[in-house]
Amino acid sequence: MGLLIFVSFAVLLILTVPIGIALGLSAIIALLIDGSIPVEFIIKELTTSTNSFPLLAIPFFILAGEIMGRGGISIRLIAVAESLVGSVTGGLAMTAIVTSMFFAAISGSGPATVAAVGGLMIPAMVRKGYDIRFSTAVVASAGSIGVIIPPSIPMVMYGVSGSVSIGDMFMAGIIPGIMVGLGLMIYAYYYSKKAGYKGSTEKISFNNIVKKVWLAKWSLLIPVIILGGIYGGIFTPTEAAAIAVFVGFIIGAFVYRELKMKDIYATFVDSALMTATILIIVGSATGFGKLLAMEQMPIKIANYLLSLSTEPFIIILLIIALLLIVGCFMDTIAAIIILTPILLPIATAVGFDPVHFGIIMIISLAIGFITPPVGVNLFVGSSISGVSMESLSKAIFPFIISMIVILLIVSFIPGFSLVFLD
Repeated sequence: MGLLIFVSFAVLLILTVPIGIALGLSAIIALLIDGSIPVEFIIKELTTSTNSFPLLAIPFFILAGEIMGRGGISIRLIAVAESLVGSVTGGLAMTAIVTSMFFAAISGSGPATVAAVGGLMIPAMVRKGYDIRFSTAVVASAGSIGVIIPPSIPMVMYGVSGSVSIGDMFMAGIIPGIMVGLGLMIYAYYYSKKAGYKGSTEKISFNNIVKKVWLAKWSLLIPVIILGGIYGGIFTPTEAAAIAVFVGFIIGAFVYRELKMKDIYATFVDSALMTATILIIVGSATGFGKLLAMEQMPIKIANYLLSLSTEPFIIILLIIALLLIVGCFMDTIAAIIILTPILLPIATAVGFDPVHFGIIMIISLAIGFITPPVGVNLFVGSSISGVSMESLSKAIFPFIISMIVILLIVSFIPGFSLVFLD
C-alpha cells in the first residue's frame, strides 16, 4: 500500500491538486484499492489530529500577524530598521531584511512577513531606483526568516510531531535566524554595491536610533512579551500566541489607532482562511503519515539511508538534500508532519540532538518558501510587485545559495542552535 500512496500522491501533485487535498485523496485512493483498512480511518484522523492544545498556537499566531500587519506596527518597525542600517550601501534592501527579522519575532509565518513588509518596502525600493526583481527577491527571501526566528508555526508543528519541547525550539531558533538574516544582507550589500544603490544621507546616530526605538516601543514590546513569557515560564507557547493577539489588538486599535473596525472583519476572514488551509493539511498529512508508518515506510527509509553510510556528516547531507528537494514541491507543514517521524530517529541515531535537528529541518524547509514551483513567498512577492515568477525565480537564486551556506554552518556547528540550552 505504501507504493500506492506515493504514486497517487505524485499523480495528484502533477495534476496541481492543492497539497492538503492531494494528501487526503492519495490516502483514500490507496485505502480503497487495498481494502484492508476502512476509509473512515482518514476521516477520523482529520478530526483527532487537529484536536491538540499546542496546535491552538497556529490560529492565534496567524491572527496576531494579521492584526499587527494592519495595525501600524510594520511601519514603525521599518523606521527602527532604517535608523540602524538605512545609511549603509543598499540601505533600503538592508532595511527590508532587518524589518523582516523584527516582524518574524511577531508573526511566526513566512508569507505573512512578506505581505506585511513587502507591501511597504517593495514600492519604496522601486521609487528609489532599485530593480523591481531584486527588490521583490530581497523581501521574499527575508520573509523566510519568519519561520526561523521564534515564534514559528513550523516549530510548533515539529515540536508536536517529534515530541520535542516547543520552548526549546523557539530558544534554538534565535541565533540561526539572525545568521540567515546576516547572510542575506551580505549578498544584498554586494549586489547593491555593484548596482550603485546608495544608502540614505542620514548617518547612523545613537540619538536617532533611540528616537525611532522610542516611537516603536509598543511594537518592540510584543516579541519581548511573547518570548519573555515563554522563556520565563509564565505561559506556554499556545498561551503566548493568545496573548499576542490581545496585545496586538490593544496596540493597533487603541495606542496607534490604525486598526479600524472596518479592518476587523477582513482580518478575521483572512486569518480563518489561512488557519483552515493549514489545519486541513495537518489532518490530511497526519493520516498520510500514519498509513506510511503502518507500512513501516519510515523504518525502510531509515535503514536505506543508514546503509549508504554511517558517517553523521554524510547522513545529514543526504537528509538536507532530501529536505531541499521536498521543499520545492511540498508545503512546509505537510513536510514536517510526514518527514519528522521518518528523519528524526535517523538523526538521533547518528548523534544529532533533536532540537538541533529541528532547526536544520526548519531552515531547510524555509528555503522551500523561495524555491519554485511551490515557493509560497515567491507567489506573495509576485502578487505585490507584478514581477513574473520566471524573472523572480532567477533573481532569488543568489539568496537561496546564501541561505544554504548558513544552513550548512548551522548544521555542523551545533553551538549556534544549542547555545541558550546548554
